[in-house]
Amino acid sequence: MSEPTANSYEVSPDLSLVVPIFNEEDSVGPLIERVAEAMLSAKTGWELILVDDGSTDATIANARTYIGRAGLDLKIVALQRNFGQTAAMQAGIDAAKGRLIATLDGDLQNDPKDIPMLVAELERRELDLLVGWRKNRQDGLFLRKVPSWIANRLIGKITGVRLHDYGCSLKIYRASIIKQVKLMGEMHRFIPAWVAGVVPSTSIGEMPVTHHARQYGASKYGISRTFRVILDLLSVMFFMRYKARPGHFFGSLGLGLGALSAVIMTYLFIDKFILGNDIGARPMLMVGVALLLSSVQLITTGILAEMIARLYYRDEQNPNYIIGKIYKSE
Repeated sequence: MSEPTANSYEVSPDLSLVVPIFNEEDSVGPLIERVAEAMLSAKTGWELILVDDGSTDATIANARTYIGRAGLDLKIVALQRNFGQTAAMQAGIDAAKGRLIATLDGDLQNDPKDIPMLVAELERRELDLLVGWRKNRQDGLFLRKVPSWIANRLIGKITGVRLHDYGCSLKIYRASIIKQVKLMGEMHRFIPAWVAGVVPSTSIGEMPVTHHARQYGASKYGISRTFRVILDLLSVMFFMRYKARPGHFFGSLGLGLGALSAVIMTYLFIDKFILGNDIGARPMLMVGVALLLSSVQLITTGILAEMIARLYYRDEQNPNYIIGKIYKSE
């Protein structure tokens, strides 16, 4: 058994670095090297948690060669299959022991050398979340930069959390705060919005960071991601406003349509039984009936949503991932 180091598992580290990886066999080695180099100047203990999201190449095998290296507290959490980046990030956050948690991508586009600077800035400004801002982003203009620019402004307008770069994976959190947030689906893009549901938006800040062009492999995202972002953004808006009371959302729509149906049906009632006009072939009658049925359906959906919400809060601790194996030093 190797001698205990400053990053011994017997003492909880002050900082946990969480990196979701998927088929990064070429970049995982350089990533570990750069993280270790960047954290040489760290004055407190730290740990590196790699979460393998069901890689089918030699990613885990390459990463395991670094386990046990002096001065490196490395843990590899291998998920049983591919659950997606959000679930992998949640698994890493759950496994983290540090008072602070840093997240970054495994493709070396984020620079680990920025982490000590971000940690110092978060402490200085007494923030709960500090988000990296890829001010000089090294990506394609039309496929990456322009959609990201539009999405960032749309997200900021809807959520009320104004940031230049929601998509940057390099972030520093206080563990006590981020562990209160459960990440689901593909909601890692909107983490600042979720955190804003736990703390005031004034506790969330941003800071320019270095961004490198991809050196290994190919991007796992395409233009189709834009459409998923829009759908996820609608979900974020719904959850931020109606997470605990979904019946109010569906009920309000149902009551609104019901009121409109009542106006139409009242008008047709007067037209038929008081004025004596024939309404059997009137399109307005079909519209009124359709609105009435839609109203009943939405109100019923609201009731069911309330019941599901209560089940969600009761079972909120159930994880959205399954761990296959954990590799770490003895």
